[in-house]
Amino acid sequence: MTIDSLLHYLNTYGYLIIFIFLFFGIVGIPAPEESLLFLIGVLINQHSLSLIPACLTAVLGAFSGMLSAYVLGKYVGSHFIEKYGKYVGITEERWAKVKNKYMKNVHKTIVFGFYMPGIRQISPYFAGINRISFMDFLVSSFLGTVLWTLPFILAGYYAGSAFHINPKYVPYLGLVLLLIFLLVVFVNFFKKRKA
Repeated sequence: MTIDSLLHYLNTYGYLIIFIFLFFGIVGIPAPEESLLFLIGVLINQHSLSLIPACLTAVLGAFSGMLSAYVLGKYVGSHFIEKYGKYVGITEERWAKVKNKYMKNVHKTIVFGFYMPGIRQISPYFAGINRISFMDFLVSSFLGTVLWTLPFILAGYYAGSAFHINPKYVPYLGLVLLLIFLLVVFVNFFKKRKA
């Protein structure tokens, strides 16, 4: 999807598009969520969107995605892994290892996992599969949602105030963030290998 079509959808359908994109981005359908949140901030600064409705819609979209993925993980996830996991290399040993690592840091993973592409999509499914209490998940995922959406929106808003930002170039921010993420992972990987 191009930025022109995204801007067209935002102009046509308004805040509903923000909700849909963030909901499906969390559930696991690839979407450039960070770029979208930054774009929302830029558009708020340019008076194309209003601050409060845009922020509420973004938080509700991401939070609803988290809750939906949790419910799917809880009621479908373990049966799915038992039945089809062997076809993608998920053995009982591997599953137990992943489960133990996840359970050690479950709240941190849910809250701060939003900042790691892939983790934010997998984390709510794991929470459901591992039967994390609904209230614990609710609090952690809401906190993580707010701490993830609002800083990106505000960054777009303040960057739009400081510089003239053409919305057509905002998707490149997602590419830059991905490269920074990969660089951090790469550096950490080599630090661990040296130790």
